[in-house]
Amino acid sequence: MYDLSSMNSADPSIGFRPPSPVVLFTPKLVSMLREGYGLADFKADAFAGLTVAIVALPLSMAIAIASGAAPVQGLYTAIVAGFLISALGGSRYQIGGPAGAFIVLVAATVQRHGMDGLFLATIMSGVFMMIAGALRLGSYIKFIPLPVTVGFTSGIAVIIAASQLHDLLGLTLQGHEPGEFLPKLQALAGAIGTTNPMAVMIAVVSIGIIIGLRQWRPTWPGLLIAVFVASLATWLFNLPVETVGSRFGELPRTLPWPSMPEVSLAKMQAVLPDALAFALLGAIESLLSAVVADSMTGRRHRSNCELVAQGVANIASGLFGGICATGTLARTATNVRAGARGPVAGMLHAVFLAVLLLVAAPLASLIPLAALAGILVIVAWNMIEKHAFAILIRSSWGDALVLMATLLLTVFRDLTEGILVGFALGTLLFMHRMSESIRIESGARSSSRDDDSDEARITRDRNAASPDIAVYRISGAFFFGAAATVGATLEGIAERPKVLVLDFADVPLLDSTAAHVIGSIASQAARNGIRVVLTGTSRSVRRVLLTNGVKPPLIRFKSRIEDVRSPSDAPATLALAAH
Repeated sequence: MYDLSSMNSADPSIGFRPPSPVVLFTPKLVSMLREGYGLADFKADAFAGLTVAIVALPLSMAIAIASGAAPVQGLYTAIVAGFLISALGGSRYQIGGPAGAFIVLVAATVQRHGMDGLFLATIMSGVFMMIAGALRLGSYIKFIPLPVTVGFTSGIAVIIAASQLHDLLGLTLQGHEPGEFLPKLQALAGAIGTTNPMAVMIAVVSIGIIIGLRQWRPTWPGLLIAVFVASLATWLFNLPVETVGSRFGELPRTLPWPSMPEVSLAKMQAVLPDALAFALLGAIESLLSAVVADSMTGRRHRSNCELVAQGVANIASGLFGGICATGTLARTATNVRAGARGPVAGMLHAVFLAVLLLVAAPLASLIPLAALAGILVIVAWNMIEKHAFAILIRSSWGDALVLMATLLLTVFRDLTEGILVGFALGTLLFMHRMSESIRIESGARSSSRDDDSDEARITRDRNAASPDIAVYRISGAFFFGAAATVGATLEGIAERPKVLVLDFADVPLLDSTAAHVIGSIASQAARNGIRVVLTGTSRSVRRVLLTNGVKPPLIRFKSRIEDVRSPSDAPATLALAAH
């Protein structure tokens, strides 16, 4: 059943009134409580929340470690941000927390600006997301082309997998592990002789358990079982592998008090690019996750309300010592499959994580890092949209170019650069395709109905046979990308008719560049004694023309071709179009 309260119903033909701004920014939790929420709903949400918490516990720690933070910071993020995203968000099923997509950005920010810089960038990104939601920019995320999203998620997956090779193989590096992709691979290759066979065995067993349970027991918590088996084996046999406790010490059992990181104008300017990258990626990831939840449930999320909630959650995460948070695809899908009824499931997932942190923090110290690395390798593999990747590579050279440019720039340069260049290439590709779709043909499709009077038909036939009238139909989006082609065609009219009719019935939009071209053609025609008539213009097209000074007496507007009258009534043939 669809949630009609979130649908944009401005079109009166479908019988709904457009939602008010209050509805657009009302959290789904409030809407659900107004509809009625009973004990059966709470039980379903409690079960789903516990299921997601079991999945989120090892994943949150693994993502935090891979990001250059402490494992407990991943749990802080899942608890604080996860609760607020569900409580304030515009999706019934969204589960928030640390995401694998942020690993590259967070690690780079920590390396450049330290933990205080990360906290400040996270808070600033939250402010930016709140502003974006308040300005209703959430709906514009859909304009990011699919090749760009597939390209940067695949690139992130490659980087995540490479970043886990250190712990996956139990390598001992001389010095700090480089952050850049190629230097990282060179450093890891140089240390290949220090491979720890026990770490490799734990990683392989962990990956095998996750894949096996997903195949034969998909309802079982494979991630948690893999971590439990690896930790138990490490403790029982005293395996010589690095653990969470040996690297980070014992995890604290409480949440920290909120505190503001060091704030100065210079510091804010330094972390601004990172904050913008966090906000952009967080908005994309959260709204994509909400769309997936919609497709699984038939519901509709409120994108701008979701952005505001993501902003509040990131501000709180930064204040509580957490890292960047966003909507998480895998955990959101798990929430839906576990039978969640609404946002309470996500809120309870955060509560369960807080209880686990309080009770089981000492046990987390026994988790081998190789097991967490194995989990992230699975996450990286799942991030690559393999089916979509194969289709885009085969579909067209343009989509393949955008996809590969985004992927390669993400891996070898920077995530933000990859997204911006990919988006720019996608936009140029779109404009190229749109400019090629413009058509200029002789004649015009009649705006009259089949039951026209005989007089209208006679008038139309007379115009079609008149040598004094040249009729050209323009079809397609008439914008700056196509303006030069249309202008060159119309300026090349050799017949020099007394009346030039341009039929705009099939022009859905027109921009100022196209209006300027029409004005130039009309001015040239006037110097040659030719009258220009525009027919079939929509209200929006006519408004653009008038705004740009293309108006009588330079041109004349007629509703239909049949309304155009020839200066002479001598019959002749219609001038052929040049295209």
